[in-house]
Amino acid sequence: MKKYFLYYETEAKILNPLLERRVLAHTEDMMMVELSAKSSAVIQAHQHVHTQMTYILDGVFEFDIDNEKKILKKGDTIFIESNMMHSALCLEEGKLLDVFTPARKDFL
Repeated sequence: MKKYFLYYETEAKILNPLLERRVLAHTEDMMMVELSAKSSAVIQAHQHVHTQMTYILDGVFEFDIDNEKKILKKGDTIFIESNMMHSALCLEEGKLLDVFTPARKDFL
């Protein structure tokens, strides 16, 4: 099993002009993903079977988790249960670090 995941070996996927996703590391059971967002970027409402934690590396985001909105900044963390509807709006350019369990095969 791979033990080291080097940033320069990863590739960014441009989702749209305002959002970029980079899978940093993954196993079958877990995945870390960096999401870069420009101001006004929207992460559309969605849900998935994966449990998710998101750490705000930089910027300001308004998250809506199960119809509860909260503004989060650098250093804040959120937890999203499996199949919970969620979305986000980037208020100030930033980056998120998402951790999923199990790994999101749809991202690979």
